[in-house]
Amino acid sequence: MEIRLTQEQWEQFQADLYERDERLERREPGGTYSRDERVDAYVLSAHAEALYSQDIDPDLWETLADLEMEAGSEEDAWRMIREFYLERGCVLVKIGEDLNTDVGPEEREEWLFSERLAERLGLLPGA
Repeated sequence: MEIRLTQEQWEQFQADLYERDERLERREPGGTYSRDERVDAYVLSAHAEALYSQDIDPDLWETLADLEMEAGSEEDAWRMIREFYLERGCVLVKIGEDLNTDVGPEEREEWLFSERLAERLGLLPGA
């Protein structure tokens, strides 16, 4: 499954998250949350299966090695990682201003989450 978000939607999504006891959750309106429960991109990355981002080093080669795969380029590595996780029911979240086109690697922002986590965080339609 693939979900596309604008940069603004992505930032709002992250702002609505908190982490408590190493569990990522979505804030409830009127809830009370301490500062140390805030979630930034680095905290979020610890909960993702894999990611491709210009802001966070995705370490594609380590991820690929963990999957016992090899690739000739970073682009191929990400394609193989993405396919691996999508075949296992993960959710791909693509972030960008122009949701109607695919961007090149220099502008790519893609995150892979387990379906269970994506559902719990309200990323899936109807969640």
